Amino acid sequence: MDLELSAEQEAVRQLAAEFVAREVTPHAATWDRHEAVDPGIVGKLGEVGFLGLTVAEEHGGSGGDHLSYCLVLEELGRGDSAVRGMVSVSLGLVAKSIAAHGTPAQRREIHGKLGLRGQATAELVLDGVRVPDSARLGETGGGFRLALATLAKGRMSVAAGCVGIAQGCLDAAVGYAGARTQFGKPIAGHQLVQQMLAEIAVDTAAARLLVWRVADLIDRGEPFATEASMAKLFASEAAVRAANNAVQVFGGYGYIDEYPVGKYLRDARVATLYEGTSQIQQLLIGRALTGVNAF
Repeated sequence: MDLELSAEQEAVRQLAAEFVAREVTPHAATWDRHEAVDPGIVGKLGEVGFLGLTVAEEHGGSGGDHLSYCLVLEELGRGDSAVRGMVSVSLGLVAKSIAAHGTPAQRREIHGKLGLRGQATAELVLDGVRVPDSARLGETGGGFRLALATLAKGRMSVAAGCVGIAQGCLDAAVGYAGARTQFGKPIAGHQLVQQMLAEIAVDTAAARLLVWRVADLIDRGEPFATEASMAKLFASEAAVRAANNAVQVFGGYGYIDEYPVGKYLRDARVATLYEGTSQIQQLLIGRALTGVNAF
């Protein structure tokens, strides 16, 4: 695995960082307060190519690699996890599943834009639904295996977003610690504050490397499910630790909307629950290590 980003990957990361600074960060607090992301952001995500980043060019995508995908998700996660979730779901869970397992006719029906309103959660009830063969993905009876494979990639995307949360916590905490003064000096000069900043930095770097490892395995066509569980487990828990430390650095200001660290904490906490809780990831890793199913 090459830990040096290619020029193309670095360009993708820079594009994502600029997009987040321009289109996401200035609005994240308002979207969070109103519990709804501006639906117009979806069109903008499509215009820069993020919604089809890893879809093959013959299917209307960019044909990018999974490390580039993770770089984009990290930047989006740093800006707003709700926006990151839009890309993870529309590309990672839906478009990629259709591209990988759909018929030629189904692939032609993939469109470049998907309208969503925030990260809404709802109950879906299927009562007597019959799915025609033309709408079925994969072979009859193979849906469970297909879903598990899709979920493993989804765990990578959640982990990548958590790296963005942790990086956002680090950026915010370092900036605040350098500007906030107590007892005649910036709080960055206090040992316990530096300890918390160091913990955030180490967690962020370690989580990033785990995510990159999964992306590299996927791009090389190697098995990756266990590594995806490791990345999701560590990155989500690391993001929670990073956000807790960041809130602590901010003190009481960490609990008000003027600063982003409180939102980071909420976004990080839910990442330990969806697409398999931390405990489920531990069981999956344990089964891979021992060959014994503890479910």
